[in-house]
Amino acid sequence: MSKEITLVFNNEGLRSYIEVDLCAECPRQDDKGCCGFYSPVFYSADLAYLIINKPDLIDRIFSLERLTILDHSVTVNNIPEGRSYYCRFHSRTEGCLLDQPLRESICRHFVCSGIAWEDEEELVDWKNFIKALTDYEINLNQRLSEAMEAQGLTLRDSRRRNLYLERLVQLYRQETEHLPDFISKMPRQETYKLKRTLRFGTDWEL
Repeated sequence: MSKEITLVFNNEGLRSYIEVDLCAECPRQDDKGCCGFYSPVFYSADLAYLIINKPDLIDRIFSLERLTILDHSVTVNNIPEGRSYYCRFHSRTEGCLLDQPLRESICRHFVCSGIAWEDEEELVDWKNFIKALTDYEINLNQRLSEAMEAQGLTLRDSRRRNLYLERLVQLYRQETEHLPDFISKMPRQETYKLKRTLRFGTDWEL
């Protein structure tokens, strides 16, 4: 079965994301798709963004059970269900309950392998953009983590976590005051349509 798939690339700087219309009717047909095989990890830049833009979500994240809290990241571990898992931010009827910019980087950039958009020659600029953005975010998170370590602060210490987050926001604002040029060189949004042969169930590659 051949189907036209629409991809919308959104350049929102550090919170850039890819929308895929096929997600609403995922060929996996299990009401979970890729969300059933990944636990969201919120790193320093994610946490700082959430504090500034959606502070109640930070409170919700740290109130959840089955968290893995490291010095500078928090993983919201999925719950086992059948042969896969379910994500605490996923609804069987509505998909992800978080707006795109609020999601961590994997959830914002991931497109299943069955679509293979990276193979399209006309999308090479977006492929390079996502790679450059990923590298920049990794380096940013490293700088933020090192700065917090230098202040003797860690997310593991729940008693000083509010201080950690307060200092993190200050550093994040300083670090992101001037973003790299590759971000401004890409358009704010572009839409592409691809045709792919669909396979269903576990035959569809995530």
